[in-house]
Formats: sequence, structure tokens, C-alpha cells
Amino acid sequence: MARILIVDDSPSQLMGIRRIVEKLGHEALTAEDGAAGVEAAKRELPDLVLMDVVMPNLNGFQATRSICRDEATRHIPVVLVTTKDQDTDRVWGMRQGAKAYITKPFTESDLSEVIGQLLPASA
Repeated sequence: MARILIVDDSPSQLMGIRRIVEKLGHEALTAEDGAAGVEAAKRELPDLVLMDVVMPNLNGFQATRSICRDEATRHIPVVLVTTKDQDTDRVWGMRQGAKAYITKPFTESDLSEVIGQLLPASA
């Protein structure tokens, strides 16, 4: 079982993603904006982060950059899960350090596949 941090300012998105993560047998941690997500990543050291982009305080691109450049959290893969579906958004997100990019709306199998690809086999 892995510990997965879900960062999204939408309660309905948080609940939907949490349901999928728990259905896969993983523990779900949550944060409601980018700043809280960065703090939770440092405090909890999850196995994976699922990060929205459009959020208050610190957007998902900024939060991803912070997590991916911090010595304590750089080993944690970040997946951007967002409505921003332009090629430039995808390129920018990957430049910030994201390991994958999923656009909303997504299917349960889309999310499950990416989680499976990025988690260590032991998780």
C-alpha cells in the first residue's frame, strides 16, 4: 500500500480522486491548495502526489516545482491532474518536474494506469 497525496481545491474532485486511490488499496492524504500540498509533501513524504494546477495561494505548477526541487521531496513523483489541456501547459508542467500529466475529465482507468506506472512495485 502506498501513501498518495491528492492536492485539489475542489471538494468534489478531492473526493472522487480519493475514492479511486482507496479503491486501488492505497492510503489517500489530501491538501486543499498548492501551499498546503507542498507542506504536506514535506511533512508526510508520500509515495506519489496528484496535483491540480488551478488553485489559490500557490498554483500546481509552482507547487510541483517546489516539491521537485526540494532536496527532501525531489524523489516523490508528481502527476499533474488538471483541466488545462493545451500543449504549452503540458510542456510547462513537465518542465516543472512532473512525471505525468492527466487532463480532466479523466477515467478511473486513466488515473489507475498512471498511478501503477509511477509507484514502485513494492508499494
